[in-house]
Amino acid sequence: MGVFDVQASALIKAISVDLKKQGITQPEWSFFVKTGSHTERAPDSPDWFFDRMASILYRIYKEGPLGTGSLRTYYGGKKRRGTKRPHHRKAGGKIIRVCLQNLEKQGLIKKAKKGRVVTAKGQGYLNQRAKEAVVIAKQFGEERASARAERETHEEKSADEKNVEEVLKKQEQAIRQKEKAKEDAKKKEKQHGEKKAAEPAV
Repeated sequence: MGVFDVQASALIKAISVDLKKQGITQPEWSFFVKTGSHTERAPDSPDWFFDRMASILYRIYKEGPLGTGSLRTYYGGKKRRGTKRPHHRKAGGKIIRVCLQNLEKQGLIKKAKKGRVVTAKGQGYLNQRAKEAVVIAKQFGEERASARAERETHEEKSADEKNVEEVLKKQEQAIRQKEKAKEDAKKKEKQHGEKKAAEPAV
């Protein structure tokens, strides 16, 4: 099972979970800092720092050697400027540099002539995480299938309830129409009797 035989999202998640277990210290400023000038607020996920580190490791393995500048461009985005056209802005360099330093300490990447490349240990580490990613992806797929089935069942129940409500409404309307017809018939009979009583006797 190779790195490219699994979904990138599942692999990155498996790497992120493992890096967190290894006791890598997450900087205090990472809980409130933005990832770049193009974003409006800090990330919502408390584990985003490990997700970014895992993504950087995967990106270096896939397209390495890569430097801080290339990674800043990749993780950047469009900055909204109101009525003006948005412009691309690079991601913050501090976050990427700290992630690279942590990965170097773990022996997963090393410096090259142009940027960083994955080490032999890093390749073995990625292959191992790829095997775990298959299990994670399978569990995630089963959870999604279960959620989809539950949602479809709920929709079917809602449709059945809606059909029952429509049938009851039609029945109520039919009963009201019958009652109204009876009342109209009684009124006509009463009016006819009053009219006949008011006619002079011949």
